[in-house]
Amino acid sequence: MHAATGGRGKRARIEIIPLIDIIFFLLATFIMVSLSMTKNQGVNVALPTAGTAASLGDQQELEKALTLTVNEKGEVFWNKEKITTAQLPMRLQTFKAASKDPKVVLNSDGKADFEKVVGLLDEVRRAGIAKVGINTEKR
Repeated sequence: MHAATGGRGKRARIEIIPLIDIIFFLLATFIMVSLSMTKNQGVNVALPTAGTAASLGDQQELEKALTLTVNEKGEVFWNKEKITTAQLPMRLQTFKAASKDPKVVLNSDGKADFEKVVGLLDEVRRAGIAKVGINTEKR
């Protein structure tokens, strides 16, 4: 015999609200992580700290900027390529000629020889590049 039921049989349902919550959480996490990542074109050094350090500006503009780095040993790096100070003037002239609005960011280890950093700054200015930033960490 066939037993009669009081209503239709229950169908399985997929609960969408918890799924939407998880998706939004993952999306928000992904966005926060991607915003906190910065592209460092130079060699990693222990930057000096400054209480008045400010943001260098738009990330796309920084990617076009040249990064000159002086490490603790006094070695000079063009982005991540080690160069000599004798190569610097010619490379700066080439960089200036190839870029409409040349920008240079100076990275220096906190324990690097200050005279070396000032020498780099002087070479950049001698090449006619006016937009120069010195990278520091905020205290």
